[in-house]
Amino acid sequence: MSEVLLKKVLEERANVWEQAKAHLDTVEKEGREFSGEADETWGKLNGRLTELDARARELTAVIKANKDAEEARAFFDSLGGGKAKEEAAAPSDADTLRAMARGEQRSAEFRDLTVGTASAGGNTVSTGFVNQLSVFLTQNSAIRQSRVNILTTGSGNSLQVPKLTGRPTAAIIGEGSTVTESDPTFGQVTLGAYKYGFSLQISSELEQDTDVDLTGVLAQQFAIALANATGNHYVNGTGSSQPQGILTAASTGVTGGTGVTGAFTTDNLIDLYYSVAAPYRTNGEWLMSDSAVKTARKLKDTTNQYLWQPGLALGEPDMLLGRPVRNDAYVPAVAVSAASVAFGDMSTYTIRDVASVRVERSVDFAFQNDLITWRVLFRTDGKQIDTTGSIKKFVGGAS
Repeated sequence: MSEVLLKKVLEERANVWEQAKAHLDTVEKEGREFSGEADETWGKLNGRLTELDARARELTAVIKANKDAEEARAFFDSLGGGKAKEEAAAPSDADTLRAMARGEQRSAEFRDLTVGTASAGGNTVSTGFVNQLSVFLTQNSAIRQSRVNILTTGSGNSLQVPKLTGRPTAAIIGEGSTVTESDPTFGQVTLGAYKYGFSLQISSELEQDTDVDLTGVLAQQFAIALANATGNHYVNGTGSSQPQGILTAASTGVTGGTGVTGAFTTDNLIDLYYSVAAPYRTNGEWLMSDSAVKTARKLKDTTNQYLWQPGLALGEPDMLLGRPVRNDAYVPAVAVSAASVAFGDMSTYTIRDVASVRVERSVDFAFQNDLITWRVLFRTDGKQIDTTGSIKKFVGGAS
């Protein structure tokens, strides 16, 4: 069902994009300014594109999560014997939540199951409640949708990670000459585990209503709250008593012109692309604010072709100058002195999660109001582990 809906969304988005391009071309051909009716029409088309982009990301995340869950189940089924039977007999996360709602169980930890290996050291496959929570968490964080390196550890002890601060260089060596030493230089980054938490209250009637998808409702609310807090810090965090954000760590690659309220041009984006060290451009991704996306969709190259190309199939991101675009709500809007665009290899940024999301329930906290209190705790950190020019940002020029 999700695949069918996604196909329809992508088809509509492609149609709207063609309308948007036609409108831009007409305005340009007639030599009109982007104001009044022209700007209003563009705003409507761009707004619809943004809505369809969000819907496509949501459906893609759901499809991927369902696929991951199926792969996890297949993996455990393949184990056979007692362990498979033990897994089958274990209560589901929904059953666990309902047991907590009835007061039969006070707390629980919903953990990820790790299977297989990937180039960065492992794939985490979510099941049950964590599966739903992970879907919503990813939907609300473009950083987690990108190529960032995500480490999952069993404890929250400080984790020492090497940080590349200088690359080795090579040179021509004459016959019989001594090979010149050129070692990479490393520093050290400490990844901690900042604790994010919140509580929410729902009526006892809601928990007792068997028609309510308790797991889905709670997973969505928990994940949205966590994503809002952590997502902002992964982008803008100071690194002091909170994760270090990608924009905080990135150096400025390009500064925009003056008198254009922080806007960027085609040349600015091309310059930003090439400001990133060559080894990192191959896997580079764009990180942009909503207003930056709106601006980028209007830009053309010297052959009159649009720089922006929308993804038209499942799993295909939108592309800008041939590289994927991640639209993140926490990236600052286009403005004077604002870092509204970043480009680079996002895998050089590392997120560290402590393995479990802790969920606790209390009927005592709001006893007089007959409310059930749920508390959620999540521990994570994030830091840039390569400071040799792997990610650069565009900063709007002065007014």
